[in-house]
Amino acid sequence: LVCHGPDWGHACPILKKDCPMVDAAHGVIFQLDLERPQHRAILKRYQEVLDEDVPIVAVVTHEQEEKYADVLSGVQVWTHTPTIADLDGFAAQTEAVNDLHAEAS
Repeated sequence: LVCHGPDWGHACPILKKDCPMVDAAHGVIFQLDLERPQHRAILKRYQEVLDEDVPIVAVVTHEQEEKYADVLSGVQVWTHTPTIADLDGFAAQTEAVNDLHAEAS
C-alpha cells in the first residue's frame, strides 16, 4: 500500500490516532520532507507505534541526514532515489521479519 502523506493543511491520521495502514505495515519507506515539523512528527510516530523489528527506511537528502540525525536515529537512511534493487532488498527484509514471526508462532 502507498500513502502519499497528508494533504497540505491537514494533519496525518497517525498523529491523532492509530492508522490502519501503519497497523498493517510490514515495513515503511518514508519519503516526506523532514523540513516540515509535521513530517518529522510522523516519522517519530512510526518509530513509536511499529514493532522494533519492522523496518523503517527514510529517503532524505544528504543535508537532511546530517541536520536531522536525531530524528533518523534507529531508521535506515537512503540519500538517493530508491532503485528497483533497493526496493527488492527492502521487500526481502520485510519477508525475513514475517518469516521470523511465523516461526515464533
